[in-house]
Formats: sequence, structure tokens, C-alpha cells
Amino acid sequence: MVGFYNYTVILTYMSLVSSITGLFFTFSGHLSIGILCLALSGLFDAFDGKVARRKKDRTMDEKRFGIQIDSLCDLISFGVFPVVLCWYSGMNTPLGMFILVLYCLAGMIRLAYYNVLEEKKNNDDYDSEVIEAPDGRKYFHGMPITAIAVGLPIVYVTSPLLGEYFPIVLHIIMILAMILFITDFRFPKPTSKELTVIIVIVAVAVVWLLIRYMAKRHIIDVPLLFLSYVRGIMQ
Repeated sequence: MVGFYNYTVILTYMSLVSSITGLFFTFSGHLSIGILCLALSGLFDAFDGKVARRKKDRTMDEKRFGIQIDSLCDLISFGVFPVVLCWYSGMNTPLGMFILVLYCLAGMIRLAYYNVLEEKKNNDDYDSEVIEAPDGRKYFHGMPITAIAVGLPIVYVTSPLLGEYFPIVLHIIMILAMILFITDFRFPKPTSKELTVIIVIVAVAVVWLLIRYMAKRHIIDVPLLFLSYVRGIMQ
């Protein structure tokens, strides 16, 4: 068989599966489920590198395969998928199309640049995409493309507060994201504690979106009626 098959790429594949599933839901008009899938893809991506590094006996070809497959999946999960979500969320105008095309292009450039740096790292020519400061804090060259899996769910949760300004905020978020993808500045790499906080925040956002989705579809009516019935008996 072509390719490499071991546990180091399972989370990367799960990220892609989640994004493709989210695309299907988005095409069907279920944007909340699409955002849920985007957040799940981000969660899988947050740990795929840690899992891969636990395998100490990887060959050079396996490492290179992991780098390539990670970037290819990221391009779909955090490049193409957010573009589709935003298109169905109000950016379906000529201006929105222009911004989304540039966003996807910037994401692709960033991922290709990351691959070059990782290849140099494997050849002992460069320190990779991650910079380590004298104080031990680690930084990325610019903002990782996976950051969109945090930004978009939070924006969608606040959409009721934004009201008619939601599409404008969405345009601004995507413009800022594409600029930060390709701007060479030090973007702090989250520590374990910071990553935990981010995951909790996104999880709360996802749960809220899921509850709102279920309420709109009246899926939540049955358990709510049951709880009301139980409460009435207890009183």
C-alpha cells in the first residue's frame, strides 16, 4: 500500500474527517454543526503533533510524510472549510468572495512555508517554525492557520449580540487572519495551561451553539418537557 500507516497520523486524519463532515452539514444549511466540526478539527490538530513526537523510532520518511499530510489536511480543515462556512454565513458577495480567496491563498502560502522550514529543520539547517526565546517561551513565525478554529466559533457564539453587524465582523476577522498568517512576527505558542483554557472556552462556545441548534430544530423540546414533568411531580 502507498503511504505510512501508524498511530501518529490518526488525529490528523480525524481532523480531516471532521472537516469534511462539517462541509456536508454546511452545504445542507446546518451552520452550527459545521462550526462544531471546525472546533473538533482544531482540537484534533492541537494534539496530533504531541502524539507523533511520542513515537521515537520514526524514520525520516515517516516524519516527512507526517509533515506533508498535516499541511494538506490543514489546508482543507482550516483553509477551505472556514471559507465555505463564511460564504454561507453572509460573505457571499463580490467583496466577500475576494477576501475569502485571499484568505485561502494566504493559508496555503503559510503552510507551504512551514513545510520548507520543517524540511530545513530535518536537514539541521534551521530551527523550524517554532522560535524559542531566552526565557524559554516558544513562538511561531506569524499566526498558525489553526487559530481560525478558535476565532470563528467565538464569533458565531457572539452573533446574537452582534446582530446586523455580524457579517461586518466576519469580514474583519477573515482579513485580519489572512494578514497574520503571512506576517513574520512572534506569535506566542500556547503553554499547556493556556491550551487548556483555550479548549475550555471553545468547548463552552460549541456547547452553546449545539444547544441553540437543538432548540431551533425542536430537538431539545423532549428532554425539556421531561424535566418539567419531573419537576412538577417533585413539587
